[in-house]
Amino acid sequence: MTAADSRISPDLVAVAGRAAAVQRRTVRVLIGSQILGGIGSSTGFSLSTLLAKEITGNAGLAGLTGTFSSLGAACAAIPLSRIMAARGRRPGLVLGYGAAIVGTLVIVLAARLHAYPLLLGGMALFGSASAVNLQARYAGTDLAPAERRGRSLSMVIWAVTVGSILGPNLGHPAEGTARALGLPPLAGAFLWSGFALCGAALVLGLLLRPDPLLVARELRGEDAAAPERLTLRESFAVIGASPYAVLAIAVVAVSHTVMVSVMSMTPVHMNSDGMSVTVIGLVLSVHITGMYAFSPLVGAAVDRIGRIPVLGAGLVVLSAACLVVGAAPMGSRSYLMAGLLLLGIGWSCGVVAGSTLLTESTPDRVRPSVQGASDFVMQGSSAGGAALAGLVVGTLGYSWLAGLAVALLAPVAVLVVVTAVRRPGVAANIPGRSVQEDVAPQVP
Repeated sequence: MTAADSRISPDLVAVAGRAAAVQRRTVRVLIGSQILGGIGSSTGFSLSTLLAKEITGNAGLAGLTGTFSSLGAACAAIPLSRIMAARGRRPGLVLGYGAAIVGTLVIVLAARLHAYPLLLGGMALFGSASAVNLQARYAGTDLAPAERRGRSLSMVIWAVTVGSILGPNLGHPAEGTARALGLPPLAGAFLWSGFALCGAALVLGLLLRPDPLLVARELRGEDAAAPERLTLRESFAVIGASPYAVLAIAVVAVSHTVMVSVMSMTPVHMNSDGMSVTVIGLVLSVHITGMYAFSPLVGAAVDRIGRIPVLGAGLVVLSAACLVVGAAPMGSRSYLMAGLLLLGIGWSCGVVAGSTLLTESTPDRVRPSVQGASDFVMQGSSAGGAALAGLVVGTLGYSWLAGLAVALLAPVAVLVVVTAVRRPGVAANIPGRSVQEDVAPQVP
């Protein structure tokens, strides 16, 4: 060991030790907030289409609640990412939950007044919770070593499991709360959602200290007070410079669009077949289990097998899910349960692998802005999908929706295969190979 090595080594050990300590604390705090955030998001969202149908009496209009929720999440993604780029993860995540809490109060008022436009406005604000739950996954990677990035991201996603499984099953007891307050029964779910989101915001506001993004910048020797914040157009330019970033966003957006479109109309389809709120909640809980419970296994596969193979596997599973629900006989809970379980697993593969690949495909200094742009595309496309889903189910039927979802997945699957053939290094996850070095994206 040279004299220079002996001087440098203690500093490197200290830096690595601090990063590891903050990373462990960050993941623990994010797990706590995601459990509460999962309860808050799923309790209300699972019954939003039923509330809209109760108000309007129209299944097609009921599908617009998912559209406005996704639009709200898309619109929130950009300002929240800019706040995080300027001030760290904590302020942006807490502000997003605050907007969602206001949304739950607006929805309760809409249910009381039987006001459909007010309901859509509340759902747009409520969508901020989804934006926060998604942005939190990136906070889990700020200090994660490259070889564990997929697993760190997946653990944050996994934490939503507990809350999201409980959430859809809280609809019935929440109805009692609503009746006690003289409100329509379905409004109770959003009251409970608001309380859970308050808890999630408090956990982040009080415990996400130090901020992982600011610590990561400090350890890299960057000026945390002068981060590089990009406009949406500049973020897309950075994404366009990396074939891997383009692929990642394409798979994440289409996977999320298919999942939201099919999942959001399933309660309406089941309700039309005469199934109870309890049965609907059970089926949605199975779906959410597929989305989140297996994410640690998906994250391990992403790190060990490779990003692109897991992306491809996710598209195959999503296609199988749509075929199963599309072929479900009328009134069949088992078909819908199996199909929605596969739908959740396929979504997990696409989002975990795609988000990991995106993180590795963009420069550190602009990563929050690019991540916000990715979530904007993801939520915006799913908003359009949810709107069309309501129209398709209202005019052609639920089976047609499943078939069109498979058609949407096909071209993205071709893109994955082409990328794997042309750029086998990342597909094989060659140790030591850097995606950023391979494509060298340039910041405008």
